[in-house]
Amino acid sequence: MSRMFDEKKLVVASHNKGKVREINDLLKPYAVEVFSSAELDLIEPVEDGETFIANAEIKSRSATLESGLVSLADDSGLVVPSLNDVPGIHSARYAVNPKTDERDFPFGMSRLNDELGDKDRAAYFACALSLAWPDGHVETFEGRVHGTLIWPLRGEHGFGYDPMFVADGLTQTFGEMDANEKHSISHRADAFKKLINACFKS
Repeated sequence: MSRMFDEKKLVVASHNKGKVREINDLLKPYAVEVFSSAELDLIEPVEDGETFIANAEIKSRSATLESGLVSLADDSGLVVPSLNDVPGIHSARYAVNPKTDERDFPFGMSRLNDELGDKDRAAYFACALSLAWPDGHVETFEGRVHGTLIWPLRGEHGFGYDPMFVADGLTQTFGEMDANEKHSISHRADAFKKLINACFKS
């Protein structure tokens, strides 16, 4: 039996503004005051797990231990089976430009396109959500959306690898969709549906 969330405040355990914005949008119907790790000046723990779920749990446990509040962490990324599941849990690091040592998703998408060449371009976004309470209880859920990687890039919305990903059955990239469209079908939306159904009052 899942534990119900009945708090008024929640920490989103992320320093990624794009992720925090999407999660905040998804939580708006539940009248929860949301804080990010960056706003509370929380540490960024070492993500040394081998799966999205493990890394989400590391982040949620760290944030709730430091803040004393229930914390929600997301670990997500792009998985390309024909490249042995690269970039996977290393999706953010994969996009670091060696010339600047900064995260640079246009560089990362170009790198990915070059490595794909004529290989199968099927891919999926995965998202693990971990909700942690100060007493150590954790609830974790995973969502996915499958699609194809395209080139050249299309769209300026979203973040990360969105401009090169077209979900199965659609023609627009995630980068071309407005936020509401993407939220309705994304990997994060899939994980959120499971989280909401299990832990939030209707």
